[in-house]
Amino acid sequence: MASHLLVVWLVALCFASPAAAKLSTTYYEKTCPEVEQIVLDVVTSKQITTPTTGAGALRLFFHDCFVGGCDASLLVSTNAFNRAERDADDNISLPGDAFDAVVRAKTALELQCPGVVSCADILAIATRDLVLMLGGPRYAVRLGRKDAFASTAASVAGHLPSPNMTMDQLISLFEKNTFTVQEMVALSGAHTVGFAHCSEFASRIYGFNGADRDAHDPALNPQFAQALQKACANYVEDPTIAAFNDVMTPGKFDNLYYQNLLRGLGLLASDTALAADPRTKSFVQLYAANQTAFFEDFSHAMEKLSVHGVKTGRKGEIRRRCDVFNNLST
Repeated sequence: MASHLLVVWLVALCFASPAAAKLSTTYYEKTCPEVEQIVLDVVTSKQITTPTTGAGALRLFFHDCFVGGCDASLLVSTNAFNRAERDADDNISLPGDAFDAVVRAKTALELQCPGVVSCADILAIATRDLVLMLGGPRYAVRLGRKDAFASTAASVAGHLPSPNMTMDQLISLFEKNTFTVQEMVALSGAHTVGFAHCSEFASRIYGFNGADRDAHDPALNPQFAQALQKACANYVEDPTIAAFNDVMTPGKFDNLYYQNLLRGLGLLASDTALAADPRTKSFVQLYAANQTAFFEDFSHAMEKLSVHGVKTGRKGEIRRRCDVFNNLST
């Protein structure tokens, strides 16, 4: 049995990227042994005062990793030389509290271990801890990422899933990033927490397919659609109006997101499509019936996502501040 596990581990290592293979759960054991406790203390405090932080960090992490890899390029602010990734149209609505959690953790770590822990690692640890705080599974996070030297808004377009993508487009996007259909469905379970702005699903609840104003997507539960129409009535005047992704347990990381999809309670068109397409429906049904299966597959997918496109060695830096390159002219 032990030899079999060793073979599996060696095969997995062979297929891992050279950079990912350099990461380790004990990377800071000698240089900053308290790193995980410091991050946990900071994000716990932040989550208690601002309960939307957890869902925000999960979204932030995904958006960072899917554009050029998990390298904290999304944390960089626009400067006189460059319009950064976070100001791209697909990222403009990312919540400030998630950014703030990372900044606070970085500040605390710079006092304890100056110039040692990367912002990319802080975001990875914080996301894992916040998922656990919301009731989700704990998964392993290997460390040793470096922070990117570049961050451009122009690099974002076409690299992130959008609510109105077809299933073919979504599957293609995830496959380009080496994720299977099942991993895509498992990662979509992140929508069990957080919210979406009305503009992201307005076409489903108002004038669907060019019909009259009150016509909604027939895939939606009628009562749910009517409730959304009332909640979003003034979304054009107030674009900040939003609805919870999981109407049943919006603040808890569980499998109700999948159960909701099978009941016509999926908020986004891309969510509803998961429960309708034959390539994804069986996975939705599995996770709706078995939370343990969802947690296991989500954990594996997050471990894989967390090492996607990482930078190591001279291909990155340890930023002194997460929002600014060490070389300001970058």
